[in-house]
Amino acid sequence: MSKDKIQKIEIKLIKSAIGYNVKKKNTLKALGLTKMNKVVIKNKNNAIAGMIKQVFHLVEVKELSWVLN
Repeated sequence: MSKDKIQKIEIKLIKSAIGYNVKKKNTLKALGLTKMNKVVIKNKNNAIAGMIKQVFHLVEVKELSWVLN
């Protein structure tokens, strides 16, 4: 019996997007980060990693992983 590992990323908005261009604001909105200190949990994949890379200076990222039996 193999154990599956689920990898997720916890993203928290720690800095306001006021004063940044529209692309950064749209990226935050696409991630689901609409208010300060809001936390969202997303699956770890290349698309999400690219979005985080665009707004790394505005967010705090933690990696989460669970093992399923």
